[in-house]
Amino acid sequence: MSWTLEQLHGLLATHEGWQSKLENDSLLITSTEGLEAYLAVAGEQIIVETLLFPATQVTDAATLNDTVLRTHQLFPLTTIGISKINGDDYYIAFGSLSAGSKEESVLIEVETLFRNTEAFLDLYQDYLQGVTA
Repeated sequence: MSWTLEQLHGLLATHEGWQSKLENDSLLITSTEGLEAYLAVAGEQIIVETLLFPATQVTDAATLNDTVLRTHQLFPLTTIGISKINGDDYYIAFGSLSAGSKEESVLIEVETLFRNTEAFLDLYQDYLQGVTA
């Protein structure tokens, strides 16, 4: 079975502490802490991502990027990248899994992304201006 966005919405909407809302071709999931993640089904993959911070708020991109490459493997299931959104670069955290994954795996992926996002913001705080963890 491959998940549809509507089925995932039903699953995530029942998770305690999360709000799930259909938005265009994705789901907006909000945690109790106010973190937001977007989930989309793309072919055979489910992708979940969240914005970490705009690149304009990084004080030393080369040093931050080096630190990210040396530390992100400490955080299971989550990768960091840079995406262009409305013409501006943003650091993002994301995870992906098979569209045929078990219900429990989908929930773990989203939970882990939220947990790792908080850890990333805390760990990389020294490289940022105007961003608080």
